Amino acid sequence: MQEKRLWLLLLLMSFYVSAQTKGLVVDESGKPIPYVNIWVENENIGTTSEENGAFSITVPQNKNLIFSLLGFEKKTIKASESSRVVLKEIAFQLDEVVLLKRFQTKEREIGQIENPILVAFDNGPRIDVKFFPYLPVYKKTKFLKEVTIFTDSRIDKATVKIHFYSVAENGYPGPELLTKDLIVNLKKGTVRNRFDLMDLNLKMPTTGLFVGFEKLIIEKNKLEKTITDSQTNKTHIQTIYYPFVLYNYVERPFLFTFSGGKWNRQTNVNSANPAEKASVNEPAINLVLTN
Repeated sequence: MQEKRLWLLLLLMSFYVSAQTKGLVVDESGKPIPYVNIWVENENIGTTSEENGAFSITVPQNKNLIFSLLGFEKKTIKASESSRVVLKEIAFQLDEVVLLKRFQTKEREIGQIENPILVAFDNGPRIDVKFFPYLPVYKKTKFLKEVTIFTDSRIDKATVKIHFYSVAENGYPGPELLTKDLIVNLKKGTVRNRFDLMDLNLKMPTTGLFVGFEKLIIEKNKLEKTITDSQTNKTHIQTIYYPFVLYNYVERPFLFTFSGGKWNRQTNVNSANPAEKASVNEPAINLVLTN
């Protein structure tokens, strides 16, 4: 009897501690902020605020939630205190604008893989990036003209973010090169999506750059379907957030992913032979440079 009571107490405590947290993200004027990244600190669990700033996430109430969005200060707050989260906008100090003439008479596509074998899978709430090293030959085509990304989606106009990161001194992805999020809509099906970057006035840094893809965990991107177990005939609802990114299986020493509110370096290097490169799944992203 005592064991049963203890089990019931633990069950009730678990139910109380882990609950669905609902809240609203707003700016200092009270205006809702859409598409805010919301992560459970140090865990690969996250969600995104809707267009009206609302969000919901099932998480133990004593866990920290990290709220971040380009152009706003990052905020960490207890799940139990996140019914209304106010983010402060960052005031950027603009550098002197230097207008450079762009001819667009030359193009160079970089990032292609020889004999690519593309695989689609759900990358969850994390951000995966692809590194583009700088080569001296890029000096003649230094502007970023276009980004292409291969995706598989069963819904039309799935909304995602594309990120451009500088390279930090330790080799990790550093500060973003844009001051506002690049939010785009993707085509339905297994397709190559192209997005024009010329209005962003981005140049290829001499230290290289990372380009990342972030799926938004929002209602618009959600698709539900009923799954029936062939042996028990029981059904359950499967929830999928689109799109799926297509990945290339390539040899790299490591791969960076962003989850739990921080960058993580993943590697499969053989400890017996550290010089051996790892085989990793790298997002199928290319860049087109121009002069």
